[in-house]
This record gives sequence, structure tokens and C-alpha cells, in this order.
Amino acid sequence: MSLAAELNAVTANFKNAPAEITGPIIKAKTDFVATFDPTKAIQPGTKLPPFTLPNASGTPISSASLLSHGPLLLTFYRGSWCPYCNLVLRSLQAQLPALTSKSCTLVAISPELPDTSLSTVEKNELQFPVLSDVGNKLARELGIVFEQPDELRPVFEQFGHNLKGRNGDDSLVVPVPAVIL
Repeated sequence: MSLAAELNAVTANFKNAPAEITGPIIKAKTDFVATFDPTKAIQPGTKLPPFTLPNASGTPISSASLLSHGPLLLTFYRGSWCPYCNLVLRSLQAQLPALTSKSCTLVAISPELPDTSLSTVEKNELQFPVLSDVGNKLARELGIVFEQPDELRPVFEQFGHNLKGRNGDDSLVVPVPAVIL
């Protein structure tokens, strides 16, 4: 099944959820569309600022070391709680051989702590680095963050998603899913 078909299936399934789940999620999407300004995000041709972030084992990884092997493809995702993000990560894993054949290094980045990133790596059988941008520092620098509305907090709690345990803080700020080459 193609990534588009898998994403459409998640969306179709979402429509069957109760209003107390769908309402806050639809509000978050509406808020995002109304407030996110893509002109403030990193633009094509802009040089990536240097960064160092811990990988899923907690080892600091620098952008300089990643770039020393060739082109760098970064994918920012909201977190392991996001079904869309997990589908995209698995799709990227399937594309990994094609990327590495071009000497391109694929790296995923989320605001989740290294322990949570390690679970994501294991659950999705990822063979590329997953880095932790705790507090969304890099995502903020790139202009790709969104503060989700507080109405989403009960939805996260209902599904057992402990954001403080996953991200190290209670913030509802997430990176806008983005791919940067």
C-alpha cells in the first residue's frame, strides 16, 4: 500500500472517532492553518544552522559530522504518538537504500527524549538516526514550530500519551512536519 493510501486510511478511520476526540484535533488543525506563517520558516537555499542533538542512545551528534558524509535529509516529526508521523518514518525507512546510494544521510528529529526516540526506532525498525530536539530549540530556530491548543491535552491523556514523560516538559509545542535537504 502506498504512503498516500495509508495516510488516507488513518484519516478515514479518524472520521469514525467520537466528537470529544475529533473536535480538539480539528481545532488544532484550524488553528495551525490560521496562524502558521511559512515565510518565517527556513527557506530553500538557506544554509542550515549548525546543531548538536542527542541520538536515541543519548550520544550527541553534530550536523557537521552528519554533513561530512554528504547531503543531509532531515525529517521533523511531531512525536511517536502521531500515527501519520509513524507512517512517514516507515516510508522513509523503505526509501533508505535509495538515499544511501546517493550518499545522502537521513535523520529524523522530534522533541521527544532519547528514551522515547529509542522506542520509536525499535517499534518502526528504523535504521537511520533519530535525534532529540528537546524543547524544540532547532525547530524554533528553523521557524517550524506550532503550539497546539490546550484542548488537545485531554485527548493525549485519554490515549495514555504522557507528554512530560515523552518530551521532558508539559508543552504542547511540536515541530511542523517538515523535510529539509
